[in-house]
Amino acid sequence: MNSICLVLDRLHAGFVGAYGNSWIETPELDRLAGQSFLFDQALVDSPQLAAVYRSCWQGWHALLGPPPPERPALPALLAGQGLHTVLVTDEPAVAGHPLAAQFDELVTIELRRATAPAETIEDTHLAQCFATLLDAIQSLRPPFFLWCHLAALGAVWDAPREFRQRYVEEGDPEPGVSAEVPGRVLPPNFDPHQLQGINQAYAGQVMLLDTCLGALLEDLDETGLAAQSLLAMLSPRGFPLGEHGRIGPCDDALHGPLVHVPWMIRFPDGLGSGVRTQSLVEPADLWATLLDWHAVPGRPESPSGRSLLDAVRDERTPVHDRLYIVGQPPEQAIRTPAWYLRMAADPALYAKPDDRWEMNNVADRCRDVVELLQQTAERYREALVAGCTADLAPLEDVLIKGMG
Repeated sequence: MNSICLVLDRLHAGFVGAYGNSWIETPELDRLAGQSFLFDQALVDSPQLAAVYRSCWQGWHALLGPPPPERPALPALLAGQGLHTVLVTDEPAVAGHPLAAQFDELVTIELRRATAPAETIEDTHLAQCFATLLDAIQSLRPPFFLWCHLAALGAVWDAPREFRQRYVEEGDPEPGVSAEVPGRVLPPNFDPHQLQGINQAYAGQVMLLDTCLGALLEDLDETGLAAQSLLAMLSPRGFPLGEHGRIGPCDDALHGPLVHVPWMIRFPDGLGSGVRTQSLVEPADLWATLLDWHAVPGRPESPSGRSLLDAVRDERTPVHDRLYIVGQPPEQAIRTPAWYLRMAADPALYAKPDDRWEMNNVADRCRDVVELLQQTAERYREALVAGCTADLAPLEDVLIKGMG
């Protein structure tokens, strides 16, 4: 069996139909979700690509810093199983990652900049990326492991202008015509009409992504590779769109729109198709899952990652009861089934999963929960460094079930 991992940077989970969006047309993402096992509560352990890829490729949590030099990486372990390993990317930070050299083949795509929308879909950077990806897939002989990281929503917003125009309603101001990706902290007097135009432009880019994904899915079906390949689609970080006063890649404030990401896995035998889970998952789990799926013998343990195959076979099987996220100091956060605590200079607490994008900070009203989560975070840090997270005591009921 083959494995294909499609990593689409800066995809906001709230803009995908399968995650509750109802105003943007994403039929191909929705079709893939309907054929996949979907993770509703996937969070990254860091919004930094270098750290995310240590987690994905080595099962090494971002909190731990660089792993020992002797720790093997995913491409080398799968190559040892006879898979041809290929990395396709337009992101220099991924192509230049120290672990990228372990792939048998590296296909780089020039990250093209644009100042205005393209005239046609074929002229867009994203369409050219998918065309390169399709060429790479067609040139491979099974079994193979292909990892494709595309800068996607974080690269250039050059979808044809009619894509963003589709989301303009009567009375709305005209959306901008720039293809540049915005990134800034909003001032208190920010014009909401500008935010509306940014959302419309982003929606148009998501629609373009969906169209390109459809071409990939169609090709996999026509060539028979869909029946022979695991396909994982995920994002390594989201894209804030005005929530908490932030637009795009401006800082590492660990709010939901940045760290809560879409993630789905389609198995070639239909395992888990159309099922979703509320279990907490993180990037290191993908490492463990792929090694488990390919039955790699003697694989090293991950300090935090767990194979997701048991959860896929029975969605009631929990994977984690807590996740730890780190950003640029002093940004840190902890998530449990019932709460999300952002441990910045001024802690912020949100009830989960109801307050999905963290609009209602209840830290002042639940100080005992804040203190309990801070203690839980400290114990988790110590256990992670010691490599014994499996020995942690179960969480208190209030951290799992909430105040109700």
